[in-house]
Amino acid sequence: MKKIFNLVFLFSSILTTQMIGQIRTPAPSPFSTLTQVVGLTDVSVEYSRPSKKGRTIFGADALVPNGKVWRTGANQATKVTFSTDVKVEGKALKAGSYALLTKPGAGKWGIHFHAYESGNAGSYTDKTPTLAVDVMTQQLPMVIESFTIMINDLTSSGATLALLWDDTYVPVMIGTDVDAVVMKSIEETLAGPTASEYYAAGAYLHDAGKDLEKALKYVQMATKTGEPAYWQVRKESLILADLGKYKDAVTAAKLSLELATKAGNDDYIKMNNDSIAMWSKK
Repeated sequence: MKKIFNLVFLFSSILTTQMIGQIRTPAPSPFSTLTQVVGLTDVSVEYSRPSKKGRTIFGADALVPNGKVWRTGANQATKVTFSTDVKVEGKALKAGSYALLTKPGAGKWGIHFHAYESGNAGSYTDKTPTLAVDVMTQQLPMVIESFTIMINDLTSSGATLALLWDDTYVPVMIGTDVDAVVMKSIEETLAGPTASEYYAAGAYLHDAGKDLEKALKYVQMATKTGEPAYWQVRKESLILADLGKYKDAVTAAKLSLELATKAGNDDYIKMNNDSIAMWSKK
């Protein structure tokens, strides 16, 4: 009888432990991951999101007091990762992962990036950050209930890393050296490029408003060999027009029109017809 009692007790204990292990409850400050491509740079942010819950968030005697270093979220240290070198508010920061700590203030925040070592936010507070910048804050016209990090205002070479909570907005400017990365890639690739790679190089130079003569040279290396595509010849015509070579631009546009007609692409047929009509008057 004693053995049976012990067995029943053991079984009940195991069952209770398993049931407890299966119970899930909402986290007070849920974990969030943000990923975004900025130019040619992969940016990721890992952080936890506390909520206002009727509390005073920022100020002298608030939940997050002015003048004291904050983990910039909840639980573990907020982690920001850049796949390439970037500039934060114009200051250089190497590629890598960083713990993001901040020092809130009235109208201005300190933004601190520490080389990431662990999720223990407290381990960074007495260390000199890898990079520190000051950012002016803005007051929002509404209240943000949960702490939020966003990446907005995207361009080909930068974005805004935005911190938002309560009625406070902290915009941190992130810049990437897209031209250096692209030009290095162009130089390396063109050591033995294909027609499509020549086209990509020329299209980038044209779209970026850079060296149009070099852009034309690269694109024509694609259009003058083999069987060019209608969109490649279309790009050649646009570069020629931008260089003021309208007669040659019309000739190229007519070839693009012919190729687009064979391919049945109505959009390019219309674009080429419109361009031919306009450039013929130049």
